[in-house]
Amino acid sequence: MQREDLVRLRRARDRMDRDFAEPLDVPSLAAEALMSPGHFHRMFREAYGETPYQHLMTRRIERAASLLRHGDVSVTDACMAVGCTSLGSFSSRFTELMGVTPSQFRASSHEGAASIPSCVAKEAERPRGRSGSEKRVEDARA
Repeated sequence: MQREDLVRLRRARDRMDRDFAEPLDVPSLAAEALMSPGHFHRMFREAYGETPYQHLMTRRIERAASLLRHGDVSVTDACMAVGCTSLGSFSSRFTELMGVTPSQFRASSHEGAASIPSCVAKEAERPRGRSGSEKRVEDARA
């Protein structure tokens, strides 16, 4: 991969990290990277080991987890605040990445909030979802 391609991919990834709550799609991100949508998708996956959608959803879930951990925010409000439009898709992805439903996460965060420093809680609760290729490798080993 050429350096110029990496710079353009990084620009698109930085936009996802910064503007995660905005409606972002592959065609607009690809245009920012000066690539066709298909080429952008392939190059992004090659460079970062995940699809643009997986990266964006991970950022959104991280932010939602922070809102649920620190605020008096409902799951629906957290979902909408991070740019998700489907509560069902949000809850499924949250559960996949965090290992618990958003409601369970919110309840457990409030129960032990005073006893765990926030920096420790943030690292312990960081999304650790597996990509599709990691799942296929583990399934093949089983």
